[in-house]
Amino acid sequence: MNYLIEPHAFVLGCSAIGAGTAMIAGIGPGVGQGFAAGKGAEAVGRQPEARGTIMSTMLLGAAVAETTGIYGLVIAIILLFANPLVGQVPN
Repeated sequence: MNYLIEPHAFVLGCSAIGAGTAMIAGIGPGVGQGFAAGKGAEAVGRQPEARGTIMSTMLLGAAVAETTGIYGLVIAIILLFANPLVGQVPN
């Protein structure tokens, strides 16, 4: 039997796998933000008078950590919907 893979279908399949792999980047920010929120709550519990400083620092750290997840989401959306690799497949 001759199993030929259509090039466009192969590229679409690989793009879907790449998009799924890019979404693994969402695990890191989730863990990091949870850890930061827990430590922030502990710090506020120890020093309630420094609540404003602790919260602003924690929110800034959470925003920086979230950027990696957003980058992964953007790459996944590009691979799924814009799909720049399909135009590169020879006929």
